[in-house]
Amino acid sequence: MFVQTLNTPNPNSLKFLPGEKVSLDGPVEFTEKSQTSNELIRNILSVNGVVGIFLSDDFISVNKKSEKDWEEIKHIIISLINDYYSTGKKFVYEKKSKSEENNNLDEIEKKIIKILETKIRPAVARDGGDIKFREYKDGKVKVEMQGSCSGCPSSTMTLKKGVENLLKHYIPEITEVIPV
Repeated sequence: MFVQTLNTPNPNSLKFLPGEKVSLDGPVEFTEKSQTSNELIRNILSVNGVVGIFLSDDFISVNKKSEKDWEEIKHIIISLINDYYSTGKKFVYEKKSKSEENNNLDEIEKKIIKILETKIRPAVARDGGDIKFREYKDGKVKVEMQGSCSGCPSSTMTLKKGVENLLKHYIPEITEVIPV
C-alpha cells in the first residue's frame, strides 16, 4: 500500500490518503484515545506530538503540536496506517451515529445546513477538514471547524470571506458567522 500525504493550509495538519475507504459514517474527529477502541486511531493518538485525528470518507487528517516537526512523526503514522490495512481491514471507522435531528429545525436552519453541505463542505474537505452547523440565533450562525481547519491560521479568513459571505448571499437574514 502506498499512503500519500498532502499538505493543508494548516501547517500543523497533514492529510493522509491510504487509497482505501476510511470512514463509513461520514466525518468524525478524535482528540482523546478514550473516545474510541479503534486500534489505528488509538495508535496514531499515541504518537508523541499528535493532538487530533479527523476521519473522512477517503482520508485521515492528523493534527500535531506546533513544536513537533512532521519529519519526526510522518513516517510513523504512515507505517501505522499501512500495518492497519495490511491485516485485511477495509475501512477504519464504521459506527453509524444517531441521525441528526433536523426535524426541529426552522426553514433558515435547514437552508444553512443545505448550503454548508453542498457548497462549503466539499471545499473544506479538500483542505482536510469539515464544517458543522451548531446554531442559528438572531442572525448569527455558529459553526464548528474540524480536522485541518481546527486551529488553522487561515480558518478565520475562510469563515469570514468564504462561509459568511456565501451564507449572507443566499440567506439575507444572516449577519455573522461565528466559530465555536
